[in-house]
Amino acid sequence: RYEPTWGSLDARPLPAWFDEAKFGVFIHWGVFSVPSFGSEWFWWYWQKEKRKPYVKFMEANYPPGFTYEDFGPLFTAEFFDPNQWADILKASGAKYVVLTSKHHEGFTLWGSKYSWAWNAVDVGPKRDLVAELATSVRNRTDLHFGLYHSLFEWFNPLFLEDAANVFKTRKFPTSKSLPELYEIVTKYQPEIIWSDGDGNAPDTYWNSTGFLAWLYNDSPVRDTVVTNDRWGAGSICTHGGFYTCSDRYNPGHLLPHKWENCMTIDKRSWGYRRDAHLDDYLPIEDLVKQLVETVSCGGNLLMNIGPTHDGRIAVILEERLREMGAWLRVNGEAIYGTKPWRAQNDTVTPGVWYTVSPKEGKVNAIFLNWPVSGTLELSEPQATLGETQVKLIGYKELLKWVALGEKGIAIALPQLTPRQLPCQWGWALQLTDIN
Repeated sequence: RYEPTWGSLDARPLPAWFDEAKFGVFIHWGVFSVPSFGSEWFWWYWQKEKRKPYVKFMEANYPPGFTYEDFGPLFTAEFFDPNQWADILKASGAKYVVLTSKHHEGFTLWGSKYSWAWNAVDVGPKRDLVAELATSVRNRTDLHFGLYHSLFEWFNPLFLEDAANVFKTRKFPTSKSLPELYEIVTKYQPEIIWSDGDGNAPDTYWNSTGFLAWLYNDSPVRDTVVTNDRWGAGSICTHGGFYTCSDRYNPGHLLPHKWENCMTIDKRSWGYRRDAHLDDYLPIEDLVKQLVETVSCGGNLLMNIGPTHDGRIAVILEERLREMGAWLRVNGEAIYGTKPWRAQNDTVTPGVWYTVSPKEGKVNAIFLNWPVSGTLELSEPQATLGETQVKLIGYKELLKWVALGEKGIAIALPQLTPRQLPCQWGWALQLTDIN
């Protein structure tokens, strides 16, 4: 049994499925999807920081005295089809999904007993969005279902009172945040609890170690659940399950602890933005590059989309997800279930990243640029004549190669027309019998 101490909790081995999964989809959806302007931090930027673009947007488009709570009934979700979402998630090649069950605005996407009249069953869609998506994902896919949950809430009076008391009082976590966490775990049995938003309060204020001890010892998901590292001020990148360290974290080198790169297709926002431009969305080439770099360095990629207030996944986001899935259908064996190799990337040829498929004993060299010369030089692999074999994933015949001195190999790539290429945006070589 785990004790409610970081020493004990941090010693828990991460369930193996998470490292094998490599790729997940993050979904930021909530009342902020109604104004869908600027950022999912709309309420904070408008009311607390009073940023000019947000204040002007409200003055120009809404009557005086309109409050953020008035957006609640406008969060309608009339086009939300959880089966369609599940099918898109499956097509993306992702192995897990993380939905924002509650963001910093405090609005819960399920009918929480602890969020009276500020949840999706009482207000807006009048539907339990968490339950619907969980059911569809479990019935139609093999994805692991996870939930994001914000510990703090920007404008909750109980939180503000505790903060004014320098967190010596604990009204908010005992009456709102912790009960919600127990509620979503018991009700929806998520296999990921993606915590966020510590409000600058220490983990002792949140009783994070007490909750995690229950989660790992006695909860219905105790054997399979994974958690992140955002459990109170100072815990990020130090305590918890996998490390996130910061948003869009991509160190570019191997880390000793399992980590995740959470990033978003819209470069400027996690929630949906009606004011987004085409070049605000990362192209598929960049997304494949992020995935390959992240996995080579031992991380998972959690790629975010923001649906609309009426429950649609915008066509451009669906396209990105399906493109990623198309790439993974060809190259998945160089990604899923792999481990980092002794070298993460090639020192001579830029844009080459390595993984190892331990079961098959293969080294995968994923290259993002097809060389004009038709020859790919790799400085890291040590090949042996008559033993080493080189294969391009998605192409039938073995490739010819020559050794370059003691270490290194030059590989003759097949001469293919663009239509004959096994995929676009990046390719994977499999090398067997490499020292």
